[in-house]
Amino acid sequence: MGRILLVEDDESFGYILQEYLELHDFTVTLSKDGEEGLRTFQEHTFDLCLLDVMMPLKDGFTLAKEIRDLDPGMPFMFLTAKALKVDKLKGFRLGCDDYIVKPIDQELLIARIKALIKRTNQDTVANNRSYHIGKYHFDFNNQLLSIGDQAQRLTEKEAKILQLLCENKHEVLDRSKALKHVWGKSDFFNRKSMDVFIHKLRQYLKADPAVQIVNVHGKGFVLQDQEVH
Repeated sequence: MGRILLVEDDESFGYILQEYLELHDFTVTLSKDGEEGLRTFQEHTFDLCLLDVMMPLKDGFTLAKEIRDLDPGMPFMFLTAKALKVDKLKGFRLGCDDYIVKPIDQELLIARIKALIKRTNQDTVANNRSYHIGKYHFDFNNQLLSIGDQAQRLTEKEAKILQLLCENKHEVLDRSKALKHVWGKSDFFNRKSMDVFIHKLRQYLKADPAVQIVNVHGKGFVLQDQEVH
């Protein structure tokens, strides 16, 4: 049905809501605070985020902004006791798709979630999320890179990096931008990790010599595709 990130610091309410959503065939990952929620979002793929607002370590408004910085198209909803008009306006200014005040009507919540995921999926289908790279075809949604009758299933991070390279084909993909988009921050360990992923992508693309990922010293990487179509 859909993969949901639920970030809720009220443990009892969080578990109850998780079970209720799972009864309706959603796959739900529960995080207990904003920092854990951000880490979880970076490590997994979701169709929707349900965020409490008042949480320790990182509030829901801050978390929503950081999620949108990483994935501008990610739909999210606030579930919160903050019922003031100023709070609702702040939520919608951040780009939330819905703002639901506790206590919630569970049936109405399910209906809203289904409608939002359906609309988002339709928008995704309408958008071109497949790419031609020389003789390769890259299906981002299914994380599949294929050439002829051979196909390579990519990891989530491999797919995200390759998509960024495709979106910036023949232009420099800034290393820091890519690190923040895929890992959430740019530090020494993530830079080393990215180098490993770039090496893997080069191995996957080596069957077509017209395709190269070139290092630009001090800046980032360029996906070059010299194939004549």
